[in-house]
Amino acid sequence: MAYQIVETSEGRMEKALNHLKEELNTIRTGMANPNMLDRVMVDYYGSPTPLNQIARISVQEGRILVIKPFDPNSLKDIERACNTADLGIAPQNDGTVIRLTVPQLTGETRKEMTKKVSKMAEEAKVQCRNIRRDANTAVKKDETMDEDVQKDAENEIQKLTDRYIKQIDELANKKSDEILKV
Repeated sequence: MAYQIVETSEGRMEKALNHLKEELNTIRTGMANPNMLDRVMVDYYGSPTPLNQIARISVQEGRILVIKPFDPNSLKDIERACNTADLGIAPQNDGTVIRLTVPQLTGETRKEMTKKVSKMAEEAKVQCRNIRRDANTAVKKDETMDEDVQKDAENEIQKLTDRYIKQIDELANKKSDEILKV
């Protein structure tokens, strides 16, 4: 039973780490990256649809994202979705494609972005700690385990938590360095 609790906890922590990776991909670093648009949802014929499913997104000249819709009639909907997605970039519609020019980051914007990265990392750490708490509670409630097995399980859960928190810190530091690099 202890092995199952540890295994479940590891799966949940892995999901928290993957969620953090997805969130960090959406933060702009001064260079254009198609992943910045992963959270953009377009109202496509009445249903919210991810932008990357209804358009091809490419990078031009390192700083310009070009969105070419598969259906030309959806151009206005895509432009509206880009405006409401709070990207900090104004879309430019030329009738066939939408261009998003990623501005250079100022010193103050870089600091704001690193604060945002730190906040996201802290939220992921809190998720891991909550998973640890839940796992330890489950171990303590299981009356079929003797004390030694419970202690071993708790130690294993703590090692798991430490490992994932370390990975979260490494991801956040890497992203912060990427943002601060001029």
